[in-house]
Amino acid sequence: MNTTGTTSKNTLASDVEIKGNLKFSGELTFEGKLDGEIQTDGTLHLGDTAVINGNINAQSVVVRGKVNGNITAKEKIDIKSKAELFGDIRAASLAIEEGVTFVGKTEVNPNKVAPTAPLVRPGEVPKTFEPAKPPVR
Repeated sequence: MNTTGTTSKNTLASDVEIKGNLKFSGELTFEGKLDGEIQTDGTLHLGDTAVINGNINAQSVVVRGKVNGNITAKEKIDIKSKAELFGDIRAASLAIEEGVTFVGKTEVNPNKVAPTAPLVRPGEVPKTFEPAKPPVR
């Protein structure tokens, strides 16, 4: 029980391996391996030795290790040098340092504005993303 009013700070070292989902509040520094989801209304720090296979949903995330999954943060995602991220990211704020490996899509929306449809000029046919049909012979 935390009676001081400060948020709790926890650490899971590099020898920790978890298969399953991880939920916490406050702040967590994770250095180990996790196969599963991470859910928090706090801050997640992934250390250099962290390997995550699953999606992350947090208030804010700092990535130094490897993530194979999508990251959603209500506030900020900070991807540090030498981090590896294979998945999509969505946040209000994003910082990516030089030397990062990132394969995926980003959605950064600081004002939480609803996306608008692409602009179509008068007389222009809107583009659709249908697969090409083979020519008829």
